[in-house]
Amino acid sequence: MFLPSLQRNSPLMFLNRHNPNLSLSCLLCLCLSLTEIMAPGKSRSSKRSSSSSTSYASTITTVVFLALCVLAIWMLTSNSVAPRQTSSSTATTKSNVKKDPPAFEDNPGDLPDDIIKFDEESNNDRKSQQDQKSESSSIGNSKDPNVAEDGDDGINDKQETSRVKESVEEQERQKENEKQISEESQQTSDGENEENQKVDEDQKLGEDQKHATEKQQQYVVSQDENIREFPSRISNRDQEQSLQQQLREDENRENTQDSKNDEDQQLQKQQDEEIVKNEENSETRQKQQKQQEFQDVTNDEHPQSQEAEEDPESQQNKARIQEVQQQRENDANQEAREENNTEGKPADSNSGESFPGGGNTGIPRESKESKKSWSTQAAQSENEKERRKEGSGVMGSIYGYTWQLCNVTAGPDYIPCLDNEKALRKLRTTGHFEHRERHCPEEGPTCLVTLPEGYKKPILWPKSRDKIWYHNVPHVKLAEVKGHQNWVKVMGEFLTFPGGGTQFIHGALHYIDFIQQSVPGIAWGKHTRVILDVGCGVASFGGYLFERDVLTMSFAPKDEHEAQVQFALERGIPAISAVMGSQRLPFPSRVFDIVHCARCRVPWHAEGGLLLLELNRVLRPGGYFVWSATPVYQTLQEDVEIWKEMSSLTASMCWDLVTIKKDKLNSIGAAIYRKPSSNDCYEQRKHKRPPMCKNDDDPNAAWYVPLQSCMHRIPVDETQRGTRWPEAWPLRLQAPPYWLNSSQMGIYGKPAPQDFVADHEHWKQVVKNSYMNSLGISWSDVRNVMDMRAVYGGFAAALRDLRVWVLNVVNVDSPDTLPIIYERGLFGIYHDWCESFSTYPRSYDLLHADHLFSKLEKR
Repeated sequence: MFLPSLQRNSPLMFLNRHNPNLSLSCLLCLCLSLTEIMAPGKSRSSKRSSSSSTSYASTITTVVFLALCVLAIWMLTSNSVAPRQTSSSTATTKSNVKKDPPAFEDNPGDLPDDIIKFDEESNNDRKSQQDQKSESSSIGNSKDPNVAEDGDDGINDKQETSRVKESVEEQERQKENEKQISEESQQTSDGENEENQKVDEDQKLGEDQKHATEKQQQYVVSQDENIREFPSRISNRDQEQSLQQQLREDENRENTQDSKNDEDQQLQKQQDEEIVKNEENSETRQKQQKQQEFQDVTNDEHPQSQEAEEDPESQQNKARIQEVQQQRENDANQEAREENNTEGKPADSNSGESFPGGGNTGIPRESKESKKSWSTQAAQSENEKERRKEGSGVMGSIYGYTWQLCNVTAGPDYIPCLDNEKALRKLRTTGHFEHRERHCPEEGPTCLVTLPEGYKKPILWPKSRDKIWYHNVPHVKLAEVKGHQNWVKVMGEFLTFPGGGTQFIHGALHYIDFIQQSVPGIAWGKHTRVILDVGCGVASFGGYLFERDVLTMSFAPKDEHEAQVQFALERGIPAISAVMGSQRLPFPSRVFDIVHCARCRVPWHAEGGLLLLELNRVLRPGGYFVWSATPVYQTLQEDVEIWKEMSSLTASMCWDLVTIKKDKLNSIGAAIYRKPSSNDCYEQRKHKRPPMCKNDDDPNAAWYVPLQSCMHRIPVDETQRGTRWPEAWPLRLQAPPYWLNSSQMGIYGKPAPQDFVADHEHWKQVVKNSYMNSLGISWSDVRNVMDMRAVYGGFAAALRDLRVWVLNVVNVDSPDTLPIIYERGLFGIYHDWCESFSTYPRSYDLLHADHLFSKLEKR
């Protein structure tokens, strides 16, 4: 009956294989049970049988008991029963596993926290399983006290083992806590140096992780059999591996992101390099195109020799150039056809193409054919300079210089063409105030001018006429020198202007009335509309003439009277920086109604009246020259000599001395001369000094043209400008000048008088419908205005009712329409916009540029 228990797959062998202590307890219980069973048989036989039968039964019982004991001892001491193996590789691997505990179990503080936690969970699982088995064994054997005592030996051994392990685990937990406390303390002390030691910590962390991984692998191998006994640890290891896998994935994502950022930076760098390369290629292509155009011109001059030397690539380039030329010819033919169509239309057509102003506010288009009817200031001045070169060559020394320096040492008051120190150092002489004239850098400045420290928004007109912010023009020298003459004074944070001047200490208005009382025909604001004030100082004379509806072009040099023109512009009074030197003023001939000089410090009588003859050029026939200076009313020897020379000079120039008047209030006097309206006086002179200018000398040429000691004849043809006085103001503003010829084509393709009227109506509509309401301009803040491409001055005329003044600029390369602007009672100046303008920074409140840059694109 016991033979089945010896089979390999029997329950007893299963217990022996998985729990030897439990199988021992079972065998002992079995032996004791058999002994109890056999004992009653023995007592019963002694009562009813003989001694022979008793001896036989006792012998059998003894043999069986010994056999069972031998079998039990053999099973307990034998290790020959091995678990069933699944493969040879598994058996080989497990036979090499050491039975000793892992080396790091003696010092759990060397392990990472996750491994220590894993081992503690395994020990707890083992303890709970042992407790459950002890309880099962005790309950199963409670029927027999003897069996219970024998089983307690195994239980006590297990409990002792459990207490030892618990002690070890407690020590491990204490070490773990000490380690955590030590690590937290270390982290706190090293927190301030965390960023500096980041690289070292990353390296150390990598080494620690590597070392821990190696220990973990050893631990997993050494605990392979324990894992087989405690399957719950497998789940913990899976969780740990999953956590490590997630950490590795996060690290890989960070590395991928860093790699992507590096790739993006590299791509951006490549794109920047490509942009720079494309720009360089574009410049190279432009240079090649210019070389090809030059080569094409050379080929036209030497066709045979070039064709013999051309290679296939040159022939291709030539073919491309020919295509471009053919395209240009086609465009030119198309433009010619359009102009022919325009010329074929009626002169009074309101088609709107040239002037959409007849119900349309489009921008007018210039007629190319009209350019043949108009001379330009550049052509006039260049021709005049060429004629001068071919003459005596007296003024030839002013040619041949080039200026390159962009000087910014003048600070907030920098005027490039007047502060060119490099050019000024090269001047051979300054006897004719050449150092006060324009000397522009060859390359235009590309710098920005800074604001003065403490600069504020300018005071608005008309209050600005009387005071300005000191910090906007922080100069006090003029106040120190001219303060007693009521030019300018310093009053706290303001510079005040009492309205006086050297010749009108008690105010400009009294002086203005004094002049008109001296010559009632002057008629401020009606007969006299546009005047020129030479050596204007702070321009109080021109500032107060606004009350008489008169426009004054004031000018003075940038000299030791620092910032006098800048004071004028800050006050809202028109002024430019210029000097009576060696060159003509930038104005047409015969345009100013009056020229005024009040102690202007100009030696009019010197060098045969060279400078006074320049005033004669710009003064309108029949206009007045008002000279208020000490030679007129003082008797000092120097003044007397000057007066004699001036009297002789003005008489030889046929100027009529109208009157000499004295102002008792200001204790000054003024001599008023008038220019002749005909050539009769010139022809009757006995001494032809100063001489008359040659017939080919253009009086309108004024851009960098040297002065000439001669006089131009008065026009006598009724169709010429200067034979009649303009109409009274304000009628002259909108009336076409009498000398505009209907046979002459206007700027926009119509006959000149109709072109003038159309331009006037066009700008009235544009200003009213757009400029006043639609452009967001606060016109109450606007005082100083410049029209950078004025044509007929229509824009300035449209602003007449506003409290503004407009400086009209006619480019030297444009049709010379500046005389028309003056004839209307407006004023302006010639200028080349490839050079800097002769004014201070911050001079204008509004700049108007209609089709300016499109006209300059070729330059």
